[in-house]
Amino acid sequence: MPAGIMVPARQAPPLMGYGSTSGLSLGQPSLLDATQHFQQQMDLTATTAESDMARIREDEFLSKSGSENADGASGDDLDPNQRPKKKRYHRHTQHQIQEMEAFFKECPHPDDKQRKELSRELGLEPLQVKFWFQNKRTQMKNQHERQENQQLRSENDKLRAENMRYKEALSNASCPNCGGPTAIGEMSFDEQQLRIENVRLREEIDRISGIAAKYVGKPVGSYPLMTPQVAPRSSLDLAAGNLGLPPAMAGHGAFGASEMLRSASLPNEFPVDKPAVVELAVAAMEELTRMAHAGEPLWMPSLEAAGPEVLNVDEYFRTFPRGIGPRPVGFKTEASRHNAIVIMNNVNLVEIIMDVNQWSMIFSSIVSRAATLEVLSTGVAGNYNGALQVMTAEFQMPSPLVPTRESYFLRYCKQHGDGVWAVVDVSLDSLSPTPGLRCRRRASGCLIQETPNGFSKVTWIEHVEVDDRTVHSMYRPLVNSGMAFGAKRWVSTLDRQCERLASVMATNVPTGEISVITSQEGRKSMLKLAERMVVSFCSGVSASAAHQWTTLSGACAEDVRVMTKKSVNEPGRPPGIVLSAATSFWLPVPPKRVFDFLRDENTRSVWDILSNGGIVQEMAHIANGRDEGNCVSLLRVNSTNSNQSNMLILQESCTDAAGSYVIYAPVDLVAMNVVLGGGNPDYVTLLPSGFAILPDGPPTSPEDAAGHGGTGGALLTVAFQILVDSQPNAKLSLGSVATVNSLISCTVDRIKGNVLGEGAQ
Repeated sequence: MPAGIMVPARQAPPLMGYGSTSGLSLGQPSLLDATQHFQQQMDLTATTAESDMARIREDEFLSKSGSENADGASGDDLDPNQRPKKKRYHRHTQHQIQEMEAFFKECPHPDDKQRKELSRELGLEPLQVKFWFQNKRTQMKNQHERQENQQLRSENDKLRAENMRYKEALSNASCPNCGGPTAIGEMSFDEQQLRIENVRLREEIDRISGIAAKYVGKPVGSYPLMTPQVAPRSSLDLAAGNLGLPPAMAGHGAFGASEMLRSASLPNEFPVDKPAVVELAVAAMEELTRMAHAGEPLWMPSLEAAGPEVLNVDEYFRTFPRGIGPRPVGFKTEASRHNAIVIMNNVNLVEIIMDVNQWSMIFSSIVSRAATLEVLSTGVAGNYNGALQVMTAEFQMPSPLVPTRESYFLRYCKQHGDGVWAVVDVSLDSLSPTPGLRCRRRASGCLIQETPNGFSKVTWIEHVEVDDRTVHSMYRPLVNSGMAFGAKRWVSTLDRQCERLASVMATNVPTGEISVITSQEGRKSMLKLAERMVVSFCSGVSASAAHQWTTLSGACAEDVRVMTKKSVNEPGRPPGIVLSAATSFWLPVPPKRVFDFLRDENTRSVWDILSNGGIVQEMAHIANGRDEGNCVSLLRVNSTNSNQSNMLILQESCTDAAGSYVIYAPVDLVAMNVVLGGGNPDYVTLLPSGFAILPDGPPTSPEDAAGHGGTGGALLTVAFQILVDSQPNAKLSLGSVATVNSLISCTVDRIKGNVLGEGAQ
């Protein structure tokens, strides 16, 4: 008997998760022992079946006897000195049997009302009907057991024959190297591969379970939902700490992490079975790595030349038949794959993704809120290999017209070899159903491979099932195409953010670029302030569950949505009542044209009410990406109004294949001088406003793709934040709302007039 051959145990529960890891295994009992035990169980089953048959015949006799009391004398009428008359059997008619047989197929367990109705129709007593159905159910059960016994006997015979084959193979086997006996019996190539795969999966599960065992039973309270486990770090601090910048340049945590987590609606406890989570994580990792390397027919090329690959859903379910269950009713599948070379090494990328604060910061345009609910494993050997976390996150689009997508999932990280890592997310709906969620993640995540130049090749897979029927019709083509939340958006955002981090490291910056910035410390401090501005803008412009927008019907064609926030002792925000207003609309011009118009300081006075018609001058410029549109600028408004002589505008413009942003905020001259000197920017008050520019759908031509366009149009979201009262407890006046509504309507009209006029030329 070869070591490691496992007899498939009948009725063995399957592993939870994507694919079963049952099959050939090491360390199991011998096949002969299992076969003998199998025969004993069959004999016991046969004995039980014979007892049931005897009981059925007795019940049948009693049923028939009981049905004849109406034909014979009752017990009270019998003479005790006389023997009772022999009872006559009451045979049901063929019609009665056929009717009860037909009823049995529809309802094997009729209730009292149904039995009485059936007895009236057939001319029987309700008790007779009851006994007939009891006997019929017992008969069906007995037939099923007989069939099952036959199957078991057949399976037992096969196992005995297989056992003899293995014995013969063992007795005749010899080592090809030494000619002596071998411990490995004759087996097919498929059996050998299954055995190897089974051993590998079991070793991985045992290893992760051993690590997770240290955390099982630890109260969830030790992982605060609203307090980060470690001090939050900005992406610029990551660059300073991990990419070799001097310690003196490492600043404090960036503003915005606590703001994104505040008012998060999260589960209060972690209710699912942790060993089942481990098995689900291992199965999801297997699926992700297979999907990352697979080609056609699983993945189909996009119509766009450099676009993401689209999943063949039918082929997916044939390849991965188990998964986390069928797609919920009303949900649709969105699945895409995209890859790129990014300017960051694989270890730093893994650290960003596995730290919820850094991950939320890097993907602030996509992730509106996120939290780690529980850490089952922190990894081994001082890194994230084997780390397992339970998380919740909310994914957004930069418009209040597109609902956010909340997801409750686990995240598992694994190193697959030198320089190769994978991080997978998968929803926990199959283990812990969460009512109300309209999005669930099948195996999604990224495969990170180190390249010879120290960069990383990232292959991203985004596979979700979602109910998006509440998306506004204007954004529906973009969402349905998968561009809104798909793999290309994740990869494009990551690529741009890695370029931004690399710009922090640059030491050979031309003097003309930094202008009024006199030091590297001042340059880094200004970039950090701009980063906080972008994060604050992105977290406040979407339809997040943390926001309560109120719709106003203004003078313009578009509805304006407003909401208020009270700011009290919040570093980086002015105290008082802040009114936010946003609106989205379509422009029949390419997104790139809209982006170039809005970021150009020479055309700013056309649409910017704050500039009051003055001349806008760029005082500082920091490039932070390959595209010339990716930069941070410091603008000064030379206005005839003496009250605005000290006003500066901090602006960041950024663009990638998924969309573009122009975000700005007025800053105080004195505070900005501190920042330019390398001071801490965390306490500089900002109320960011700006624009999000997206294509109106997937590109239909190479020209549209080059212009980051869909059908040739652009979706523009305009958002303002204004301090309407410096007293946090003050009541918002209708006049303030009307003023903001008028401001945003006027800005929209000016943009339309100038962009469309320019496009007409």
